[in-house]
Amino acid sequence: MTQKTLTYDQLAITPADVFEQMGYHGLLPDKVTQQETSVIIDEVRQWLCPQFCYQVVKEQPPFDMGKIILRQLRGSEAYALFVCTSGSEYENFQQRLKEQGDMVRVFIADALGSVIAEKCADQMEATLQENIDKLGWHHTNRFSPGYCGWHVSQQQLLFPLFEGHTCGVQLTDSSLMVPIKSVSGIIGIGKKVRKLDYTCGLCDFQQCYKRKLKLS
Repeated sequence: MTQKTLTYDQLAITPADVFEQMGYHGLLPDKVTQQETSVIIDEVRQWLCPQFCYQVVKEQPPFDMGKIILRQLRGSEAYALFVCTSGSEYENFQQRLKEQGDMVRVFIADALGSVIAEKCADQMEATLQENIDKLGWHHTNRFSPGYCGWHVSQQQLLFPLFEGHTCGVQLTDSSLMVPIKSVSGIIGIGKKVRKLDYTCGLCDFQQCYKRKLKLS
């Protein structure tokens, strides 16, 4: 098991990343939203402790991932199972904003939280690649329950494989993660696999946020 706690600055988040997640797609929001985003980032930077953990298994777990993901994992010599999270502190921060009723800040924090989780997953991938470089291995894209035909209920099969080491992330009965700004899933690794730049043409999930970004 590999586990790491990061700082906000290690995530290399830019305001443009947050604006993109908000739906501005290369444009700038109004000045008030820009200012509020800066204020929230400055506050979060002081205490944020995002975490990731992953473990490598040799056998492909018996998930029902669907043909799209299975095709992308083909040729893997092992598999990395991962969890990445913005952390409970961020979850509490979002809850405080909701209680204050400031919907602009709630909106910004929601977008920022999604970016934090994805950037944390990016750092996890980078660490994974560093660890498999010595083998001459590569890795596939990361795939998560809820996307590309892999039903979110399969979280219930994924999480027990971590044997409690999930960076504090827990599942609800409906298979949602808490903290909600978390990412989990599987990555294929090996000499003959590769990470694709863009795979939405292979996926039929119309509501995927990556598809929305590409089409905008």
